[in-house]
Amino acid sequence: MKDSDNDYTEHEVSSTTVYQGALLHVKEDSVTLPDGRPAKREYIEHQGAVLIIPLLDEYTVVLERQYRYPVRQHCYELPAGKKEPGEASLLTAQRELKEETGYEAKDWRSLGDMLPCIGYSDERIEYFIARDLSFAGVARDEGEFLDVFTLSPAMQTTRRFVSKLRHPESNRFMQSVDYCRIIGSI
Repeated sequence: MKDSDNDYTEHEVSSTTVYQGALLHVKEDSVTLPDGRPAKREYIEHQGAVLIIPLLDEYTVVLERQYRYPVRQHCYELPAGKKEPGEASLLTAQRELKEETGYEAKDWRSLGDMLPCIGYSDERIEYFIARDLSFAGVARDEGEFLDVFTLSPAMQTTRRFVSKLRHPESNRFMQSVDYCRIIGSI
């Protein structure tokens, strides 16, 4: 796909904080559109997050199962978590892997980042592969309840695993499907 020479930048005129919570900060901005007309933009400011693909060996991945209130269901996920203010992404990934799974990794590789919700949030998630794992003990955050398990061999099992990730009532795939696609491309 060829980049266009057209500039569709919207210019901020003013910004208002609509809601300031512990996790989410909702903003409403007045902007000027490329054609000069005014418009409003509502979005969520997010401090950023990481997602870890922890590999016990070449084929075995560590996963989690936890209840996610917004979707009212238990979900299968890769370890992930939000960054603390000023925290480097790698330090966040190391902290979250230990807190949630009890594992520490000697070998870390960044896979880059993704903007998962560009229509309504500035959240940026950086993806990491963690290898050469050793169990060091779980140190979960207060109020965090989850099961940790392994899936092996991950490369061969991913397609069967993904097929079971449909919610029985809505028949929609859970968020973990995108994570499984990454595992399959490693």
